[in-house]
Amino acid sequence: MREIITLQLGQQSNYLDTQESYFTYGQEEESPVDHDVHFRPGLGADGTETYMPRTVIYDLKGGFGSMRKINALYEAEDGEPTALWNGQTVVQRQQPIGQSAYQESLDAGTAAPELTSSSVRYWSDFSRVYYHPRSIVQLNEYELNSSLMPFEKWAMGEELFSSLDKDHDIVDRDLRPFAEEADHMQGLQIMTGIDDAWGGFAAKYLERLRDEYGKIPIWVWGLQEPVMNLPREKRLLRLVNKARALADMYSQASLIIPLSIPQRLPSKISLDRSSLWQVSALFNAAIESTSLYTRIRTSDQVNSTSFGTATDLLNVFGKQTIANLQFSSVEPPKPAHNGTNGGMEFPTGRGELYDSLNAMEYEDQSDEGPQSGVASLDVNLSSLDGGMPPPVGFRPRRKPYLFSQLTTVRGDEASKANDLDEVDDEDRGRERPKTHRFKSNLSFPMLDSYPRIFRDSDENRLTEPLSIRTVLSADSSVTDNMKGLRATVVRSIGLEDREDIGNELAEIAEGYKEGWSSGSDDDEDD
Repeated sequence: MREIITLQLGQQSNYLDTQESYFTYGQEEESPVDHDVHFRPGLGADGTETYMPRTVIYDLKGGFGSMRKINALYEAEDGEPTALWNGQTVVQRQQPIGQSAYQESLDAGTAAPELTSSSVRYWSDFSRVYYHPRSIVQLNEYELNSSLMPFEKWAMGEELFSSLDKDHDIVDRDLRPFAEEADHMQGLQIMTGIDDAWGGFAAKYLERLRDEYGKIPIWVWGLQEPVMNLPREKRLLRLVNKARALADMYSQASLIIPLSIPQRLPSKISLDRSSLWQVSALFNAAIESTSLYTRIRTSDQVNSTSFGTATDLLNVFGKQTIANLQFSSVEPPKPAHNGTNGGMEFPTGRGELYDSLNAMEYEDQSDEGPQSGVASLDVNLSSLDGGMPPPVGFRPRRKPYLFSQLTTVRGDEASKANDLDEVDDEDRGRERPKTHRFKSNLSFPMLDSYPRIFRDSDENRLTEPLSIRTVLSADSSVTDNMKGLRATVVRSIGLEDREDIGNELAEIAEGYKEGWSSGSDDDEDD
C-alpha cells in the first residue's frame, strides 16, 4: 500500500477534512481512488468492519464542537468505572455543545438540511466521518477564540509543543501507532496555519518528525486566514508569524505549499471570506485536486505517482522547497433544446471546450526561452503579502522563471480538453520542458456538506461534480515573495532573532536563482 498520514493542526486545517469525498461502499464499480491511502481498516466495538481516516487531529479546548472522542463505533463499556479515590469528590460539568441539525440528520438517517455559513459553528458540524479515538487530541492549555489569551503568536505554539513533547513524547504517543500499522508509507502531510501560533507548533512538530522519519517525504499545506478586516498591527503580526514559520520549515519539509485567498476572485466564485467553512472549501478544491494522483490506483501508472516522486519532479535543484498553487474550475456544459424533436443537445463544441479548459496561459518569455513560461490559472493561492502593501522601493521581477510544474486535470470535460492539448504533433514539438501532466475522469465531488461557492455564467449555484485544473509550480516568483516578506517584517522581529530570520529568508530567495540568470531583473538584497 501507499499510505499517507495526515496531521491536522488547528481550526483552519480541520475545516479542510472532507476525505470521505471519494469513499465508496458498494461493490458495483471499483473506485479509481485507492481508499487505503487515506483510510485505515479496523473493527468497531461490535465487531463490524470500519474505515477511518489515517489522521491525527489537534485543536484547542472547545474546538471540536459536539464531537466526542469516543464515537458510536467505539462506545465505552456500560457500567460505572471503579473508583481509585475514596475521598470526597466535586464534579464540575461544562454545558455540552449540542449537535448541529446536519449531524442530527446523519444520525437519524433523514434528509440533511442545507448548510449555511451561520449554521456551521465548528468543523464537526458538517463532518461526515467517524474518527478513531486516537485521532482526537484536544489541547486544553488554550481555548478557542479566547479574548484573554488568544493563540496567535508564533512563540506560543513553539512553547506549547515543547511543553507537551517533554511530558508525553507527542510523536511516539500520537503518530507512531498510525505509522506502525502502515505497510509502505509514501509520506506525511501536515495541514496547518502558518500565520498564527499553529505555525510555531507545526515547525517544532516538523523538526521532531524529521528526526524520527528522516527519509519520509513530508508536505506542509500552509494555510493563511483572510485579513481584509484586520487592523494593520494584526496583519503585521501574521506576517511575522509567517516569516518565522517558513524560515524554520524550509530546511525540514520536503515541500511547502502556502495557501491564501487572493484579494480578487473570478465572478464564478462567490465566497464569504469571514466563513472558515467557505474559505476552507476553496482551499480543499485545490488541495484535493492537485494531490489526486497520489491516491489514484497504481494500475493507472501514467497518472499515479507518490509524494516522493512529485517532490523530486518539482524540487529540481534541491533548494526549491516552496511551491505555488493555482487552479481553475470548469462549468459543466449546458444542455439545450435542439428545436427539432424536443431532444437535448450540448451546444458547447469541442473547440469551445478546449478554449475554456486551456485557459492556462503563459507569460511572453520569448527572450528567455520556453522554460520561463509560468502557468496562469483563474485563482492564484500563492500570495504571502498578507494584505500589506509592498515595501517602498521594492520592485518585483516582471518575468517569473519556471523550474518545474505539475499540472492536474480532472473530470470528463477536463480530460477531453487535455487530450486535445496533447494530440497535435506540432504542439508536441513546442511543449515546454519540465511540465508533468496527470489527468483523471474523476470529477471533484460536491457533497451536501460542501458550500455552494461555485457559480455558472448565469450566477446559478453549481451542485454537480466539477472539472478542475490545477498547477503546482516551482518558479522564481518565490524570490520576490521572500524578499518582499523580509523587507516588510524584518524590523518587527526581535533583535535576538532578526538577523537569523532575515538571513534564512534571503537564503530561500537565493535558492530560486540557481540554474538560470535573471539579468537586469535581478534585485539587490535589502
